[in-house]
Amino acid sequence: MANYPAAMEDLLPLVQHALENACSFGEGCPTRLGDAMRYALLAPGKRLRPALVLMACEACGGKLDEALPAAVAVEMIHAYSLVHDDLPAMDDDDLRRGRPTVHIQFDEATAILVGDALQAQAFVHLGSGVKDPARAIETIRVLAQAAGASQLVGGQSDDLSAERGQQQNERGTATSEPRSANGTVEHLESIHRRKTGALFSASLEMGAILAGGDQKSRQVLSNYASDLGLAFQVVDDLLDFTADEQTLGKRTGKDVGRGKLTYPGLLGIEAARAKAEQLVESARSHALFFGPAGWRLTSLADYVLERTQ
Repeated sequence: MANYPAAMEDLLPLVQHALENACSFGEGCPTRLGDAMRYALLAPGKRLRPALVLMACEACGGKLDEALPAAVAVEMIHAYSLVHDDLPAMDDDDLRRGRPTVHIQFDEATAILVGDALQAQAFVHLGSGVKDPARAIETIRVLAQAAGASQLVGGQSDDLSAERGQQQNERGTATSEPRSANGTVEHLESIHRRKTGALFSASLEMGAILAGGDQKSRQVLSNYASDLGLAFQVVDDLLDFTADEQTLGKRTGKDVGRGKLTYPGLLGIEAARAKAEQLVESARSHALFFGPAGWRLTSLADYVLERTQ
């Protein structure tokens, strides 16, 4: 993918090879389901979350191959969340990463099952791939919590509620919660620190766990993840406003049309861009804790701000 930082060039082949090797789903998996799972998991993508696992592991002095099971597992969770997010009942997208979404390429029922299966497969992969039992249990706990009701899924739920509340307000009908409580930057940050930031944080924490990182390193990585995840979402919102569909690989302008809360919508484009710059600078400052071993984290922060897709 264009505009990737040099810090990821040698990591991406490792991740891709590991994902391909993880695509044997067992003898009982129906052919159509397996094909759809591979379609979702191996789709062209940024692979930021698995790269974060490897970067954290390296920054904490670990070996990259020890972190690959967690890298694969978090990408499975991410892929499942995108498949479900694209469904008609959710964001209703027909294009993802420049290709038809899973429910368009296959069918809606298959897409639901793909998400269900990838979520379960992530924990199978962690449990069987991490050889140290204590670290396996800890990484499973971290990823399960990040993917659950108070984090990823909770953020998705609040995102949908905010969107539907805005649409109801525009039609002059009653909402379950006052728009004044939802239409704030603070509420939007709460959504995205869970919907996007939770898996960023889990990725970095799992990398640190598998490297045997100490609590101070894990806290610094958590702070880095908080800033980076929010910066990523601010830039994502900006791209929906400013990028063209061919470059972005998905429909643009949908957020405005559906009444979604976005940073440009609440702050304006220039203020949103300034917020992204501030968040990236803060993330860079956290990466300095690791000295030369954190160079990839610094490079990735710069990429998040400069990306075009």
